[in-house]
Amino acid sequence: MQITANGIQIEVETYGPQDGVPLVLIRGLGSQLIHWPTEFYEGLAAAGYRVVLFDNRDVGLSQRCPKDGVASGADEITAAALAGAPVPAAYTLNDMAKDVVGVMDALGLAKAHVFGMSMGGAIVQLLCMDRADRLLSATIVMATARPFAARGGNAEWLATLLARDVDRETYIANGVAEYAHWGSPAYPMTEEEVGAQAAQAYDRAFDPEGINRQVLAVIASTDRRQDLTKVALPCQVIHGTEDTLIPPEAGAEIAGLVPHCDNHLIEGMGHVITPKQAPMLVEMMQDFITRRTS
Repeated sequence: MQITANGIQIEVETYGPQDGVPLVLIRGLGSQLIHWPTEFYEGLAAAGYRVVLFDNRDVGLSQRCPKDGVASGADEITAAALAGAPVPAAYTLNDMAKDVVGVMDALGLAKAHVFGMSMGGAIVQLLCMDRADRLLSATIVMATARPFAARGGNAEWLATLLARDVDRETYIANGVAEYAHWGSPAYPMTEEEVGAQAAQAYDRAFDPEGINRQVLAVIASTDRRQDLTKVALPCQVIHGTEDTLIPPEAGAEIAGLVPHCDNHLIEGMGHVITPKQAPMLVEMMQDFITRRTS
């Protein structure tokens, strides 16, 4: 369903009992709500949570958010970055955090547990820092607190993150290749499963310019490390030992900064949540919420 949140249209799906404790799931860069494993959100719903899925702005069925004078095409952004010119963002991760609060407002949720992966984990950090009054707990998955430059980011790396307009067959092949690089060896998906998911995402709403605006929002994000030391919410970090995109040390750093933060390093987990991981993560969420918020 479409709702108005933070002044834009956001696509939302909910699962579980209407009177269940709310749990909002926040996706990573360029991904859509369909990328959540059914086994994960249905498992949480079966545990009694009111699970909220949504497409972040600029992907899936949510509103596109271009800005006059701000580039969205990969070639234009790359050329500017390589020339040392500014690459401004159409919006920030702070705006995307406000979208989450807007989704909660539209659904009448005063407070919620939040679970965010990758870019979604960065958004969760901002919610902890700026809107702790709306959170019951925070789960930060496969994320970092450091800005792009502090992670060694440069124009060449930026170019590899940008999306380009490709046909369906190429998009599916790229998805399979990317999974081979950052998948979870201990919780694998088959090439057929990865390809089917990529096909579904392409058919539903592939928009490279929207993804690129998200990339620029990530690049523009500031250092969150100092602010995390002031967080006073029940928090946990989850990271995989096989994460080739954001190293596990980044998750450990977050856990070390947030007071009393639980830290879970998952053997054999990469930079993805697969159906085979879902039961473990559901159990982990139930344990964390019961121990830290009951």
